[in-house]
Amino acid sequence: MKHSILFKLTFLLTVFSFSAFAQQSSSIKGKITTADGQPAAFVSIGLKNKNQSTATNENGEYTFAKIKAGSYTLKVSAVGINTQEKTVTLAAGETATLDFVLTENSQTLKEVSIQVRKNKYKIGTPSSSLRLNEPVLEAPQNIQIVSGEALADQQVISMSDGLIRNVSGAVKLEHWGDLYTNISMRGSQIQAMRNGFNVVASFWGPLTEDMSFVDHIEFVKGPAGFMLGNGDPSGMYNVVTKKPMGTNTGEVSFTAGSYDLYRTTVDLDRKITADGKLLFRLNTAVQNKGSFRPYEQNDRYSFAPSLSYQITNSTKFTAEYTLQNAKMTEVGSYYVFGTDQYAKVGPKFTMTQPGVDPTRIKDHSLFLNLTQNLGDKWKVTAQAAYFRYLQTGTSSWPSAVSSNGDVIRNAAIWDAESTMKLGQLFINGEAKTGGITHRILAGFDGGKKEYFADWGQSHDLDLPTAPFNIYHPNYGYPSNGYPNFDRSKSVKERAIAIGGLMDQKYLSGYVQEEMGFFANRVRLTLAGRYTFVSQSSWGAAADKADKITPRVGLSVSIDKNTAIYGVYDQAFTPQSGILRSGATPDPITGTNTEFGIKKDWFDGQWNTTLSVYRILKQNELTADPSNGTRPDGSKETYSVAFGEKRAQGIEFDLRGEILPGLKLIANYAYTDSKVTKVTPGVTGFTVGDVVPGFAKHVANSWLSYDVQNGALKGAGVSAGFTYMADRATDTWSVGLQKLPNYFKLDGGIYYGRDKIRITANAFNILNRYLYSGSYYSWLNAYYWQAEAPRNYRLSIAYKF
Repeated sequence: MKHSILFKLTFLLTVFSFSAFAQQSSSIKGKITTADGQPAAFVSIGLKNKNQSTATNENGEYTFAKIKAGSYTLKVSAVGINTQEKTVTLAAGETATLDFVLTENSQTLKEVSIQVRKNKYKIGTPSSSLRLNEPVLEAPQNIQIVSGEALADQQVISMSDGLIRNVSGAVKLEHWGDLYTNISMRGSQIQAMRNGFNVVASFWGPLTEDMSFVDHIEFVKGPAGFMLGNGDPSGMYNVVTKKPMGTNTGEVSFTAGSYDLYRTTVDLDRKITADGKLLFRLNTAVQNKGSFRPYEQNDRYSFAPSLSYQITNSTKFTAEYTLQNAKMTEVGSYYVFGTDQYAKVGPKFTMTQPGVDPTRIKDHSLFLNLTQNLGDKWKVTAQAAYFRYLQTGTSSWPSAVSSNGDVIRNAAIWDAESTMKLGQLFINGEAKTGGITHRILAGFDGGKKEYFADWGQSHDLDLPTAPFNIYHPNYGYPSNGYPNFDRSKSVKERAIAIGGLMDQKYLSGYVQEEMGFFANRVRLTLAGRYTFVSQSSWGAAADKADKITPRVGLSVSIDKNTAIYGVYDQAFTPQSGILRSGATPDPITGTNTEFGIKKDWFDGQWNTTLSVYRILKQNELTADPSNGTRPDGSKETYSVAFGEKRAQGIEFDLRGEILPGLKLIANYAYTDSKVTKVTPGVTGFTVGDVVPGFAKHVANSWLSYDVQNGALKGAGVSAGFTYMADRATDTWSVGLQKLPNYFKLDGGIYYGRDKIRITANAFNILNRYLYSGSYYSWLNAYYWQAEAPRNYRLSIAYKF
């Protein structure tokens, strides 16, 4: 069935593309620039009364190829500029050149162009969803943007598929395959955002985004309280989805790879009305994916239409819907357990039992965005988001692990539902008073999140008299049979019965002003945010907290390409617990102090960022060491504030085109996270203990070279590596064996010319046994999760 869908999709696209390029004889080409001489990228240009249009590329160039001889009127239009028309008469076989210079270079035009990308790997301006309204170079924060072109070159197909090599200090903790993205940076798990909304619905969300509908990803390091009111102070990543551009273009891509990977993606961008006011875009993907381990699958499809309407020259409405559907092997099938050490069996070994029901997920999201420009310098944005997550599945985890390799495998139900209703209203813009420039941001955020799940049913697949043995595995009918879970009641009813409920309500207001002195060479940022949060976990009563978090930043331009900065910022995370005094627990407070230097090299072709930081976390709860037994025989469950944890380090990032055709992404991070204070009486922690969740040394690179001239023009080679040393990513408890150092080498070749691009990569070229894991004290066992041995991918993309 799935292969039939792929064939039909290919056939329809082929027919469409051939019909769109009927052979004719003359052509018109040219270049469109802004008033300040910059290329105007992605600006619409059409043949008036001919129902034929195109858009400029990233260099501002356009072409109408193979049109009939005759007289034509070209019309250039974009939001925020004056429409222009020019007339030309073509003879048969003639090529005419018509250039346009746009009469305005306002903020609204920048939104149409999105980004004038001088190269594929460097983006100099953050998305509007980050609300900054300034270049990355001038922001007093370490912000790294991973472009969609870099992800395509590396053949990254989901958020958990090699993405983090592009950002300094980022590591992946154990996760359930490709179910959730769990990225740690600066010693803690960072928040997940999409289009400026915090989309973490529970301890486990959100579902990993398929790259088919992702434009680029922004990593913001540190608390960034002006973007999110509550969350870990280590930072966040913001997934920016593809929006309609009105370019009347499309792309279809086919990917095949090792272990039965077959994938098709389609990207269609269309101008529905001739005036370019109503635009439509559709991104879809269909994927069949096996595994290097037997009996595993990860099949998906996604459907992401989006629509934008330019109501007036200053008012724009955008709507986006995304459906992701996943069918994968039961959650937890990726883990292997052993008592004495890591990696006791080979990387292709699995403990999963064929025949256990897979996990099925439907993930819906809807974004609505309305922007109103108030002149050239101010803009009001109102946006809302709705998420609906539905999961029916199974989770596997052992009940017992023995030293001789015997394991009692257990399959538990994991059915879950989640809803999120989120809203934002903010205004940003610029003003001048005397010689001072003011960049002002103010707004409100609010949301309601609910998550409930049934974990209350489980079944041992193996009997103590007939266990599963990792050295002599038997994948036949399990000795204790398969589970038969009771789903006669709704998920919510079952969740209430077992305490599987989590919810959060929050409301926050914020204001930020950046004052620019001395022709905006010195920029002082003052900001504050008030946030109120009410949340509960595991069915307990709601805990409420509110806090004002300040932000102070200073950025100084040494020259037009170099800036130094410093920032002090805070974040807070509400937490649940019962204090012996009866008081409400204080939220976890995180403070970040950071200094850095940013530089654009060779007219912005590539840039570097060097930063040093220190994050302090206080008030985190742990078990009260004086807990005893109540008169009724039950155990006391009081908590106390733990003390203080500190994460500090150095980070370096480089990205861009360092020489013509030679593009490089390289980064290094040193991270150190330790306990610095312990509350008197608290046991199990000592000052100086490592706080797991990081690797002390992380280095990454991705280098590619495009042949610039000759017969091989358009061909290229690429290579990259990831290295981690002194790993402390074991997050549960410390065993006797530490994780070994990690080194992975990847590389490939590609060819792109005209409308065709072919990309081939080899991953884990050295064929190393790569894994992460931890020690689980209650099982007295190590667990680990292996990465794929040497494997390959081949992609063919066609633009039309």
